[in-house]
Amino acid sequence: MKKIITLFAAALLSTAAFAQTTWKNDPMHSKLGFTITHLMVSDVDGIFKDFHCTIVASKPDFSDAQFQLTVNTASVNTDVDYRDKDLQGPNYFDVAKFPTLTFTSIGIAPAGTNHYKLTGNLTLHGVTKPVTMDLWYRGTITNPMSKKDDAGFKLTGVIKRTDFGFAPQAGSAMLSDEVTINANGEFGKAN
Repeated sequence: MKKIITLFAAALLSTAAFAQTTWKNDPMHSKLGFTITHLMVSDVDGIFKDFHCTIVASKPDFSDAQFQLTVNTASVNTDVDYRDKDLQGPNYFDVAKFPTLTFTSIGIAPAGTNHYKLTGNLTLHGVTKPVTMDLWYRGTITNPMSKKDDAGFKLTGVIKRTDFGFAPQAGSAMLSDEVTINANGEFGKAN
């Protein structure tokens, strides 16, 4: 009987040690931005003000992390109202037809200490394509305010807008094909 109890306790502890933990981004301390070159001479920066990202991982270094991102495309903001309305319209994000863009990770590979290559399916403008981004896990701390664990991440990478049929009317002399993605986030433990 003692052996059965010991085996049962060991199984419970081992399950707890490998339990998956869900993390959610803190909107007040997270930013999702992009940069595109206009007329081949100046960069225009923008952000999305409304997005939600969830991470599920069982390892403390997040080497097995799965990411799920959903962005409200109508929340695009470049600090110019006229341009933002144009970006929301049918020539660009077409928010009436494509209200969200999503990213679902499909793989993560080490690329140095606390650095990873994060691969996933990006759906933009109704088109889904695989993309790979650079991910830096900046560490986990106990938040002095909430007394709960917070983890920090920085994500960078480049996508090609033409891969997603985005703004085909704008040639590369008007808007660069390459769009740089730059995201920073604090994630709180959700369970």
